Amino acid sequence: MKFGTIGTGWITDAFIDAAKSSENFMHTAVYSRTTDKANKFADKHSVRNVFTDIEQMAKSSEIDCVYIASPNSMHAEHAITFLKQKKHVICEKPIFSNVKEWEEAHQVAEENGVYLFEAMRNIHSPNFTSLKDNLGKIGNVRSMSLHLIQYSSRYDKYLQGENPNIFSAEFSGGAIVDLGVYPLSVAVALFGQPEDVSYFPVKLKSGVDGNGTLVLTYPDFTCTILCSKISNSYNACEIQGEQGTLIFDDAGEINNPRLFKTPSKEQVTLETVNKDNNMVFEIDQFNRIIETGDDHKYQELKNISYNVLSITEEARRQTGIVFASEK
Repeated sequence: MKFGTIGTGWITDAFIDAAKSSENFMHTAVYSRTTDKANKFADKHSVRNVFTDIEQMAKSSEIDCVYIASPNSMHAEHAITFLKQKKHVICEKPIFSNVKEWEEAHQVAEENGVYLFEAMRNIHSPNFTSLKDNLGKIGNVRSMSLHLIQYSSRYDKYLQGENPNIFSAEFSGGAIVDLGVYPLSVAVALFGQPEDVSYFPVKLKSGVDGNGTLVLTYPDFTCTILCSKISNSYNACEIQGEQGTLIFDDAGEINNPRLFKTPSKEQVTLETVNKDNNMVFEIDQFNRIIETGDDHKYQELKNISYNVLSITEEARRQTGIVFASEK
């Protein structure tokens, strides 16, 4: 599988590094809007095909698949361009700005017989699978507290008067779509679509959320999700049941999952598979789906992606967070 990349940031570096562990993924092309940046990135990764024109890249026989890590607001346009040329697309989270873009892009993918994936790395981790496999041991779930709270170095730039993409409504930024989607994807992948959604953000002058509290209401319990790019947290995530509690660190990594039993208070460390770069797991999953045509698993991932996006869109609607592409 020959793949190209759009984006020259650290997340693209991480994806390329993870792809090296797969025998079936070969990095063959890079894109950047500027020739100098494209050439430097290509040299860095020893890639000979360099593009500064998206349409030309999409038509190239040098790629079968593309990984998109451009600013959030550009995901839909870039994805549709490649899907129309019958290229598989792996789009970094958040996949798109809203459900309308999601539906249009997936229709184009279906019409052209190719796959469109959201690169939500945490739910592909074996540690997430271990968490899911042990849900039955905690009995009826009664409460969940999930979070991803991480102070962004770009916030310092924002405070100095700059307008980084991730704090910009123009580029579809904000805490819930950048970090909140990680714990949200865990909740949705485990329990599906909630009955109700409520969001309580701290809005910045740029029009997006710097942090926020998202409350998901399920029939028998409530899930509270905290996300922030303007503060730090050192607490674990918890799924609390009548017979025990599942605990893990970092909703983006699913580190150190363990089970505390009730009432014995016995602690059981769950089986884990750790990688320095856990994007390896999503790459293996996407490659397997493409190679085997596993439409059942693909539909499952599509549903998760759609539900997560619909929740963040509803959260923004409630609180008046409007992206430039929606005006």
